[in-house]
Amino acid sequence: MDDGKQVTRKSSPPIKVYCLPDEKEQIEAQARAAGLSSAAYLRQLGLGFEVRGILDYEKVDELAKISADLGRLGGLLKMWLSNDERLQQFSEAQIEKTIKVAMERIEEGQEEMSRVMQAVLMQPR
Repeated sequence: MDDGKQVTRKSSPPIKVYCLPDEKEQIEAQARAAGLSSAAYLRQLGLGFEVRGILDYEKVDELAKISADLGRLGGLLKMWLSNDERLQQFSEAQIEKTIKVAMERIEEGQEEMSRVMQAVLMQPR
């Protein structure tokens, strides 16, 4: 084809695969789990590529929320440590207590993120 047209998958002849309705449902379910169309899923399998599943979006959203909480705590801690004039009304003991609580919450958040990451990584493929 030297007439300037590029060969695409859509313009190429398809390969037909006959399967039973339950086989088709299973293939479609596995393709969805991998975040692919049925055609892309079967093409990757047929070409010998390993098909990997997509991450659980709920777990990723959970990690993003934990990360945002940790960011807010870090901002609060930075404000306390910046010796801001607005903080002159607080005693050193109050500041130390607040920093201790913030550090504990940051550590809890890190542990929670670790648990969520483990859950995502340990999911069956």
